[in-house]
Amino acid sequence: MATSTEASTVGGPVAAAGEATEQDILRTSFIEAMGRTATGVTVVGTDGPAGRLAQTVSAMCSVSADPETLLVCVHRKSPLNEAIARHGVFSVSVLGVQHDHVADTFAGRPWPGKERWDFTCGKWVSLPSGSPAIEDALAYFDCSVRQVVECGSHFIYFGNVLHAGGEAGEPLTYHARTYGKPLPVPPSQFDDYPGSGPVR
Repeated sequence: MATSTEASTVGGPVAAAGEATEQDILRTSFIEAMGRTATGVTVVGTDGPAGRLAQTVSAMCSVSADPETLLVCVHRKSPLNEAIARHGVFSVSVLGVQHDHVADTFAGRPWPGKERWDFTCGKWVSLPSGSPAIEDALAYFDCSVRQVVECGSHFIYFGNVLHAGGEAGEPLTYHARTYGKPLPVPPSQFDDYPGSGPVR
């Protein structure tokens, strides 16, 4: 039986009151490192009997082109999860630089005069599944739910892409808690390797 003078338990070392544990340190390091990662900004939405709902997410990526599949991550506390579960479909709108107010609104940070998750912040269209998409989105994807995986604080939705499209423009990015846009950079030059660089 462990006594009060012993410094460890079956679960590992016990941190003194107010002292950060290894898990605390790892979590902080993880969040800081992810903050240095630039991502695109998207809004995931759905519509149907449970109502029209949407949420800003940065975790969206292509999974496969054969068949056409993507994934998005939605926090487990979001009401969007119940709506997607009822409807079985969702949309992804890839935002442009003109959509920073849309991103804030559906992240729960509305600008003055707007409510959280207020669809009047932009112009929307209904996709064939019924899910909403930003009218001038750089890209949109209309999806049916293929698979849902629960992982930590989020649900990962794999979607079969039913329709896709969009308009040309500058994508909105998120990095170090700030919106931005990508800019081209010149290729690297190395004196030891004349003519180095990409062949276009």
